[in-house]
Amino acid sequence: MRPSKRAPDEMRPVTLERGVVRYAEGSCMVTFGETKVLCAASLEERGPGWLRGTGKGWVTAEYAMLPRATHERTRREVNAGKPSGRTQEIQRLIGRSLRAVVDLHAIGERQIVVDCDVIQADGGTRTAAITGAWVALHDCFRWMMSRSIISVNPIRDHVAAVSCGIHAGRPVIDLDYAEDSAAETDANFVITGKGGIVEVQGTAEGKPFSEEELIGLLHLAKVGVARLVDLQKQAIA
Repeated sequence: MRPSKRAPDEMRPVTLERGVVRYAEGSCMVTFGETKVLCAASLEERGPGWLRGTGKGWVTAEYAMLPRATHERTRREVNAGKPSGRTQEIQRLIGRSLRAVVDLHAIGERQIVVDCDVIQADGGTRTAAITGAWVALHDCFRWMMSRSIISVNPIRDHVAAVSCGIHAGRPVIDLDYAEDSAAETDANFVITGKGGIVEVQGTAEGKPFSEEELIGLLHLAKVGVARLVDLQKQAIA
């Protein structure tokens, strides 16, 4: 039995609450169990300088964790002068995941920045952030269309993410902190609504995992992401 008493293929309760930030063009509070991430999408009328003259826009993300999102207070990264390597890696992952399902030419030479702030961390913060960021981005584009800033929705597909791993010798989905900290294998899967794989991040802790185990984790992830996409569809309906 898992520490959380869940079945191997059972995810934590997931919620997606839209419109939680008054001033953002799009926003979503996403929860995966006890993990809570606030996602806010902001429109910037100018895109990156290196895209000037191309007619192409950009979608990017920033990620941060509040000091008491964890069991013990962590120092604000702004006081360290720069984001940590982990933070940079996660925010780049979120940006890549969103861009994989967006027609950047349909944005025009503008930029959308999605801020993902972890309010409470209990494992899976990056996967929750990607799942909630898609909803915030969708609402930002809907806001732009309602004001004739763009004529078509640039989003081509859904994208969501979930963690899978091997804990106590068994493949499991959506690891919380208790499982993640003791897992033999930990992997994050970013998958589109049509089943396309955007990114796979997998790490063995000690014993290497086999190709068969990786395929098993991918199968679990596809089932989990399909459920997350259904929840996204319900949220934006």
